[in-house]
Amino acid sequence: MIKRILEYLNLEREVDDFDKIHENIEKDVIFKGTNLWILVFAIFVASIGLNMNSTAVIIGAMLISPLMGPINGMGYSLATYNFPLFQKAFKNFGFAVIASLIASTLYFTISPVSTAHSELLARTSPTIYDVLIALFGGLAGIVAMSSKQKGNVIPGVAIATALMPPLCTAGYGLATFNLNYFFGAFYLFTINTVFIALSSVLVSQLLKFPIRTLVNEEQKKKVNRWVSFVILITIVPSIYFGYVLVINERFTTEADRFVKSVSVYDGNYLLKNEVDPNKRKITLVYAGNALTDKAKKNILSKALDFSIDSSSVDIQKGLAFGESNDKSLSKVESLQSELNRMHLLLKEGERKQDSINARVQIGKQLLAEIKPLYPGITACSFSETEIYRDTLPEKTAIVTFSAIANALKPNDKNKITEWIRSRVNNEKSRVYFEMEAPVKKAR
Repeated sequence: MIKRILEYLNLEREVDDFDKIHENIEKDVIFKGTNLWILVFAIFVASIGLNMNSTAVIIGAMLISPLMGPINGMGYSLATYNFPLFQKAFKNFGFAVIASLIASTLYFTISPVSTAHSELLARTSPTIYDVLIALFGGLAGIVAMSSKQKGNVIPGVAIATALMPPLCTAGYGLATFNLNYFFGAFYLFTINTVFIALSSVLVSQLLKFPIRTLVNEEQKKKVNRWVSFVILITIVPSIYFGYVLVINERFTTEADRFVKSVSVYDGNYLLKNEVDPNKRKITLVYAGNALTDKAKKNILSKALDFSIDSSSVDIQKGLAFGESNDKSLSKVESLQSELNRMHLLLKEGERKQDSINARVQIGKQLLAEIKPLYPGITACSFSETEIYRDTLPEKTAIVTFSAIANALKPNDKNKITEWIRSRVNNEKSRVYFEMEAPVKKAR
C-alpha cells in the first residue's frame, strides 16, 4: 500500500532532460531583447494597475513579468553549486529590481493620482502567510519547470507569488517619501524572492540535478550557511508580523461584536464608531440624551464581556437631545437637536420595518426557488412563531406547501423538509404539505 502511494508521489519518472532544464533556466536568467522589453512593460502595467486600483490589470502585470527567471536561476545554481550561473542570475536580478524601482518611482512621481488604494496598501504589511504562499507557489513553479508536462502551472505561480506589484509599491513609497510603504513592500518582495529561490534549491536537490562544476566540501558548507542565514533573517520578522495580524484580527472581531451590543443604549444612538486595532482603541460617538456617568460606566463594563480593556474605549458625545444645561443654547439649536433626534428615531423605525417586510417575503422567495425543481408545487406559506413548553420558548418556522396530488413522492418531501431547515437556518422548522385534487377537464 505504502509502495503504491510512493509511486503516485514519485516525481523522477516525469522529470525532463537535465540538459534541457539547465538550458531553459540559463536562458530565462538573462534580461536582454525580448525579456528586457517585457520587464519594462510589466513595470508600467503594474504601476498603472496599482494607481487605478485595478485587480485585473495587476494580475496581468504578474503574468507578463519575467522576474521568476533569475530567481529560479539563483535557486537552481545554489543547489548545483554553479557559482558562475549564480553570479549571472544575481546580476540580472539586481538590474531588474533597480530598473523596476526607478521606473515605478518616476511613474508615481508624475502621476496626478497619488491616493494609496486598497491594492497598494495590501502589499505593505507582509506576514508569515506570505512566506508560505511564496514557498508553496515556488515549489509548484520549479516542479512544473522540471517536468515534461509543463501544464498551466507557471501563470498561476506568477499570480500567487506576486513579484512585480510589491516592487512597484516600493516605488510608490519612494515617490511619496513614505518609508513605511517602501520598507513594507520591499520586505514582501524580499520574502517572495527568498522563498521562491529556496523552493528551487529544495526541488533541485530532491530531483538530484547534476553538479556541473568542481566544488569542494568546504564551499558547499559555506553556501549552506549563507542560505540558512538569509532564510533566518527573512522569516523572523514575518513571524512577528503574522502574530500581530492574528492579534489585531481577534481584537477587531471582538470590537465589532461589542459595538453592535451597545449601538443603542439608554435612549442614545451610536452615530459613529472607529476601531483602531494597532492602538487597541475603540471610539464611540453617541447621539441622544446626555450619557450619565453611570451609563458610561455600564458601557465600559460591558466591554469586559468581550475581553476588551475598558481603558481602550473612548466614549464621546455627538448630539444631545432634550433640555440643555447650556443657557447659551438658542431655541433654534434646541429645535434642530430635537429634529435630529426624530430623524434618528424614524431611521430606526424604517430599519425595523424593512426587516419585517423582508421576513414577510420569505414565502414568495421559497416558492420561486423550489418551483423549478418541483413544478407540482403550486403555493407556499411561511410564518414564524414560538413554541412554549416548561422551558424557555423556542423559535420555529412553519412552512406549508400546496402541491398537485401525487406530484411529490415521500422521498421528495423529506428532501424539501431538510432543504427548508437549512434554508431558514432553523433545525426545528416544521414543514407541511397540502395535496390538491387534480383539476378535471370539462367534457
